[in-house]
Amino acid sequence: MSDSQRDPGHGNSQGDDGQRNAGTGLLIGRPFGIPVYVSPSWFIVAALITVAFEPAVREQLGSGAPFSYLVAFTFAVLLYASVLVHELSHSVVARCLGLPVRRISLYLLGGVSEIEREPRTPGQEFLVAFAGPLLSLVLGGCGILALQVVEGPGVGYLLLFELTFANLLVGGFNLVPGLPLDGGRVLRAAVWKLTGRSFTGTVVAAWVGRAAALVIIALPALAALAGRSPGLITLAWALLIGSFIWMGAAQAVRHARIRERLPLLRARTLTRRALPVSADLPLSEALRRAGEVGANAFVVVDHEDKPVAVVSGAAVAAVPPQRRPWVQVGHLARTLEPGMIISAELSGERLIAALRAVPATEYLVVEPTGEVFGVLAAADVERAFVKS
Repeated sequence: MSDSQRDPGHGNSQGDDGQRNAGTGLLIGRPFGIPVYVSPSWFIVAALITVAFEPAVREQLGSGAPFSYLVAFTFAVLLYASVLVHELSHSVVARCLGLPVRRISLYLLGGVSEIEREPRTPGQEFLVAFAGPLLSLVLGGCGILALQVVEGPGVGYLLLFELTFANLLVGGFNLVPGLPLDGGRVLRAAVWKLTGRSFTGTVVAAWVGRAAALVIIALPALAALAGRSPGLITLAWALLIGSFIWMGAAQAVRHARIRERLPLLRARTLTRRALPVSADLPLSEALRRAGEVGANAFVVVDHEDKPVAVVSGAAVAAVPPQRRPWVQVGHLARTLEPGMIISAELSGERLIAALRAVPATEYLVVEPTGEVFGVLAAADVERAFVKS
């Protein structure tokens, strides 16, 4: 199976989390320039699939170990190859729409495309989300047609059947209309289009996802009531998949709430008034001047009054009062890098993206005309976000 694309910035969507860290696994390639990682958990699943599928292979081919295990393992590989193709379709469409893709990770329950920004419109959301199931189902349909031509039984026929089944499984499962699956993102796009609010779409699709999770968890119990005794593996998979969908739906709502708050973060309103100082000015004198004009930040300027560094507020606070006359402001400053100069017009996701591009404690904020507006402390942004 495959879970939907995730936005690491907030986040599945294609959306933080243990799955995002799956990219620390084994790098297996860079199709279309996108790094693909395989988590160590994949090998556990591959082993389980091999053991579970081997009896069917032995029965159909009449071959015993080790050949039957090799064919069964091939099914596990084909299943995750189908997941990879599915995720690549998400990623390629996202990149065509201008949404950066960090990487693709294959892990215990499928795969995830880590898209760095949320789609900006319901149409983009639909295209990125639907691309995966569409390609999987098309490949599955092609496999059905090919099965009419290939003669069976035999290894080739069985492997083609496995590949067809894998694509139909990945495509069909992901069309379940609940987050965090692709069908949930399609539903989210539809509700977003109707209501004009992405948050409403997320809430609706998340609740549908929770309902789907409960149904999956309850399926073994329903089978037992119908006189069919589910095996232990079936029970474990139902619980695992249902829990995954439930937690993914809850996570999607949390991310949506974060995105709702982001527009409240504006560089212009969070920026501190800054006092321009020379690097050799004693800290005590700088603080005295700042008190006179009501400034609470410092910008180090050169002999032409051009900003060259910003002073760390934490470093200033750490200097004992008795030492401040002997400490020069320049010793507490960080030289400005291009990414540390941001526009006063930035807000929301654009502001967060700018701060993430070059991590720092302080940033120089400038007007669109290039004039210095002040200094933005990363701690102020964090406090404002938590308060909101």
